[in-house]
Amino acid sequence: MLERLGINAKEAEKTLMVASSEKKNQALKNIAEGLIENTDKIIEANKVDLENGEKNGMAKSMLDRLKLDKERIEGMAKGVLDVATLPEPVGRILSATERPNGLRIEKVSTPIGVIAVIFEARPNVTSDAAALCLKSGNTVILRGGKEAINSNKTIAKVMRQAVKEAGMPEDVIQLVEDTSRESANELMKMNEYVDVLIPRGGAGLIQAVVKNATVPVIE
Repeated sequence: MLERLGINAKEAEKTLMVASSEKKNQALKNIAEGLIENTDKIIEANKVDLENGEKNGMAKSMLDRLKLDKERIEGMAKGVLDVATLPEPVGRILSATERPNGLRIEKVSTPIGVIAVIFEARPNVTSDAAALCLKSGNTVILRGGKEAINSNKTIAKVMRQAVKEAGMPEDVIQLVEDTSRESANELMKMNEYVDVLIPRGGAGLIQAVVKNATVPVIE
């Protein structure tokens, strides 16, 4: 299953890497609008995660991180719009030199390619990570914790539809729905498809990724 996500991401990468700033920003605006329009659906899915968390004895502090309400979803949407207003990161001239023979050499910012993000129980990371990757021209494979799987699936569905409506492949954003440890380990070793892996969470998660990943990691 994860190999299929990798193949899809690589295919979508071809479109996203050359997408205009206007098109990417439109996709981000669509995502923000989609989150607001689907607030009730997201909250319903989140309730299932909260109920499961309570049954499994999740700590109150973790339940609070997991919880989504109208205000928090509005915050997620605002975060996506904030990313849309950032300067275009692709195509910036980072440095330039001119050789004695007149040859000009430039270092220009380009997308990385396919970014995988492993994170824990905060469902707002789903939209945060996707928005930042989209803005920077990178396709993303998201792998959240099992505690937030229903919330994440609903948020990802909203974002994929929003991107599609902006005229880009929905596979620029993908979610790993298998939350087993095996899926995380497999993602850490997808060198053929993943260009960089970013763990977002506590020290335990970061250490596990650094220890086990064969793909490049940004701590």
